[in-house]
Amino acid sequence: MAYSILIADDEAEIRDLLRLYLENEHYTVLEAADGTEALRLFRSVHIDLCLLDIMMPGTDGYHVLKELRRTSNIPVLMLSAKDQDADKILGLNLGADDYIAKPFNPLEVTARVNSAIRRYHALGADASLTSPASPSSSAAQESHHALRVRDLELDEDACTLLCGGRSVDLTPVEYRIMKLLLQHPGKVFTKQQIYEHGWEETYAVSDNNIMVCISKLRSKLDPQDPSRYIKTIRGLGYRLEK
Repeated sequence: MAYSILIADDEAEIRDLLRLYLENEHYTVLEAADGTEALRLFRSVHIDLCLLDIMMPGTDGYHVLKELRRTSNIPVLMLSAKDQDADKILGLNLGADDYIAKPFNPLEVTARVNSAIRRYHALGADASLTSPASPSSSAAQESHHALRVRDLELDEDACTLLCGGRSVDLTPVEYRIMKLLLQHPGKVFTKQQIYEHGWEETYAVSDNNIMVCISKLRSKLDPQDPSRYIKTIRGLGYRLEK
């Protein structure tokens, strides 16, 4: 199956360069020169991943990302000449999965695309399309795997999370972090452990991604009391309250 990649960037040279490398990896590539065209394509064709420039004429990348996240959890990699922490944090807070500063190495971008696609589909992005097992089947019930702590329930088969019976939308990284915490309630995990489990990459330097991701998770679980479930253990890391 050829996955579809949308490149949204107002610079034709960048779109041409990325298309060359991505098509060499057998991806189907679509292009948009501005945010309006990107949203039109997203609504009209199936897209598996988006490479999204921030500074585009008209509708910018932040607005596109915000609109996209209303209906989809596909991986989004932000492209930008901006390299300030505030810009990165804003993109991550809006739901971006990665941030790539220009100028970039196209081989690195291709590697990040491959990694994001692999992780997203390894979690069963289309799990909701599979037929549910019959309630009368004892074998199906025995094969069902769920992690429960307090009023949190993570279904490992469907890759879904319920909080007090309410469905919580998670990105692939957020899902892996919640699974780790739910498997070991009360245990403190360091930033390195959380990063390597959530992003499935080696932790080399201190990264704001962890802080932003935990903050987003807390808000999704309980906007009124963000620290109700995930506690910060100063100087050590984070833990899920039993």
